[in-house]
Amino acid sequence: MSKIADEVKNFIAPIVEQNGCELVDVEFVKKHNGDNLTVFIEKSGGVMIEDCERVHNAISEPLDELDPTEGKPYILNVSSPGIDRPISSDEDFKRNLGELLEIKLYAPLDKKKEYVGTLLGYNSDAIYLSINGSDDEALEIERNLIAKATKYIDF
Repeated sequence: MSKIADEVKNFIAPIVEQNGCELVDVEFVKKHNGDNLTVFIEKSGGVMIEDCERVHNAISEPLDELDPTEGKPYILNVSSPGIDRPISSDEDFKRNLGELLEIKLYAPLDKKKEYVGTLLGYNSDAIYLSINGSDDEALEIERNLIAKATKYIDF
């Protein structure tokens, strides 16, 4: 994460929470239309366009006062991270308890690099998946082995 993104994330987190949402991430990147500061929010029941608008209006003026880009212009975006976003933080795993996840590993575990299973639990070191629909057959996967974890989307 960039220095600007870190500074903005720490600064706006309380404002986002006061507006009924959780701050998931902040991204500051150069795109074809200039520098973009994108704030990703989450809310129980899902993020609606009205939530994005409310948070955008709430953080716009305080960000102008903070001036994280030291006067350089940027485009402020507020968005939902989307259903296919990576799951990595404790809050992400908490929010997805009981959900079907797709896990991709850096290296094979039991000769497989990809797993789909129901998230039964997690701690700072590992996650626990029910692979065959049975809590008795929980698979422990160390978090440092996970290349990417997302919600499983079945088409």
